[in-house]
Amino acid sequence: MSDAVIIYQTVSDRITVILQPSWAQIYSGETVSLRCEIQGADYRGWEYEWRPTNTNAPTSSEYRIIAESNSREYSCRARRGYLLTEWSEGFTLKGSPSKPRATLTAERRTIPAGGSVTLTCSVHRSDGWRFDWFRGGSAYSAAQPGTNNEVITVSQGGLYHCRGGRGGRGGGEPGFYSEVSRKVTIEETLSIKATVILQPSWAQIYSGETVTARCEIQGGGGTQWMYEWRRTGLNIPPTSSEYRIRVPDSGRYSCRGRRDQLFLTQWSDVITVTVSASKPRATLTAERRTIPAGGSVTLTCSVHRSDGWRFDWFRGGSAYSAAQPIRNNGYKDLTVSQGGLYHCRGGRGGEPGFYSEVSSDVTIEETLSIKATVILQPSWAQIYSGETVTARCEIQGGGGTQWMYEWRRTGLNIPPTSSEYRISRVTDSGRYSCRGRRDQLFLTQWSDVITVTVSDKPWSVLTVSPSWLSPGASVTLSCQVEHPSAGWRFYWYKAVPDPSESSYSYELLPDSNNGTEHGSYIIHGQTHTAGYVCRAGRGDPVYYIDYSRPEIVWSADLHPAASLTVSPDRVQHFTGDPVSLNCEGKSAEWRVRRITETGFLSHCSESVWGTMTGSSCNIEYLWSGNNVFWCESGSGEFSNAVNITVPSTL
Repeated sequence: MSDAVIIYQTVSDRITVILQPSWAQIYSGETVSLRCEIQGADYRGWEYEWRPTNTNAPTSSEYRIIAESNSREYSCRARRGYLLTEWSEGFTLKGSPSKPRATLTAERRTIPAGGSVTLTCSVHRSDGWRFDWFRGGSAYSAAQPGTNNEVITVSQGGLYHCRGGRGGRGGGEPGFYSEVSRKVTIEETLSIKATVILQPSWAQIYSGETVTARCEIQGGGGTQWMYEWRRTGLNIPPTSSEYRIRVPDSGRYSCRGRRDQLFLTQWSDVITVTVSASKPRATLTAERRTIPAGGSVTLTCSVHRSDGWRFDWFRGGSAYSAAQPIRNNGYKDLTVSQGGLYHCRGGRGGEPGFYSEVSSDVTIEETLSIKATVILQPSWAQIYSGETVTARCEIQGGGGTQWMYEWRRTGLNIPPTSSEYRISRVTDSGRYSCRGRRDQLFLTQWSDVITVTVSDKPWSVLTVSPSWLSPGASVTLSCQVEHPSAGWRFYWYKAVPDPSESSYSYELLPDSNNGTEHGSYIIHGQTHTAGYVCRAGRGDPVYYIDYSRPEIVWSADLHPAASLTVSPDRVQHFTGDPVSLNCEGKSAEWRVRRITETGFLSHCSESVWGTMTGSSCNIEYLWSGNNVFWCESGSGEFSNAVNITVPSTL
């Protein structure tokens, strides 16, 4: 018998190679399955052939292959009994030579306090992946097998990475893994909150100063923290707990702590550093500007609206030696017992590192133990309104010092002047004192007060003796000042009638130009009626008081240059009698005058007691009393005097 020959019948059923899983991207080394499918036929009872043929080619419909980087083409056909399909079209399988790397992304890199962060793992341009998650070097416990795990939520800080895996059988371990993703640091914000403390904690900072912001973490235990600083939204690289700020301008600062590069405190509240562009100026004040004799004055230096200052003190142009670190009130007070020109400045920070502008100068005067004395010149006990006196300031023990002088009158300071203060035309009383000033800094003590008592202007009183002359006798004039006081000289005048003015003009008597020291003056050889006045004066320039009332020295001489006759010419006259008084002499102008026994002086006038007609005075009615009448000529002469006595009627 011949060998048997098998004849197969080719069927028209279409056969196709299908990749399972149908991933778009296959990687070298990955295990995949090729499935041979017959369209429109019953799958049961078929055997399969694969090519290329090798010892590993299965007879089943599935062919498990480890992908290689070389491209290979696979096809299949099916056999059942004597039925045979055609070969399928070739299926080309090529694995990517490079292993894919997983990519880890985070919605944010920092977990807020009490919150969480979502992480996502992916493999580019491929699917079918399950993901393993790792924190630090170990698998992250939250990555449960059998779930997609592409996205996880974490609430713990750490160094996270992931990888993708796919393939395998029956839900077991994947047969192929991607490269592990790059590590992503997720920081965890703790419930601890940092605090920024400004050191020094000055309310006002000035441009150019250096201050330190200190970050403090309460409840952090012995943790070794690193610190981060943020200024008005700008992060500053991590540093120590102290951040040294050399202030150029204002800013808002906050900080937080970092531990193990993973764990963060919450950001502190913002502290605002307010910077003033202008450098502050120190202010110097003194409790008083003058040091009392043997005493002291306290000076205070301050810088407005700021603190932390220490102060340097200066006297003149040099640092004041008394400005020692006294550790009292921040060095702001200084007690001095020496006069001078003082100023100060404030310094703070460092040694210090920042200075204020120097204060304005304050002059502190020093009262010496020397006391001035006021001497009044002339030293009259009584001063009269309108007089000029000089107060002289004397300083005993002042040596050859060049003094300036100050005067004070009843609390009112008078500008500095010389040692003599001229009080012109005194009008009212006053209390005067003085002191000396040397080099604008050193003062004597105020002198004791000298009181200048001012009285109303006095008047002069003149008396003559005798008032009725014997021809050729001497007449003594006596002048007195109301309320007598020292220093007066007396001036003597002859009263010259002035009929047109109904008054007298005064002519100085011989040797009276400079006045006389004594209040009496003798006129020798007086023969005719004459009038006299006096007045007193003192000081330089001479202060004169008013003239005395004129006094008349009477003469009954019957042959004067001018004469008075009475008509009727009798010794006895009575009340109510008319009388005519006639003036005779060379003058064409006459007036008749009368003085009563009470000293009242008047002239003949219709409105007073008579009528003057030419050189005669007609009196219609005589009043009782003792009256003296005389004539005064237009040339300034006196007539003889006539005494008319009118007895009172009972």
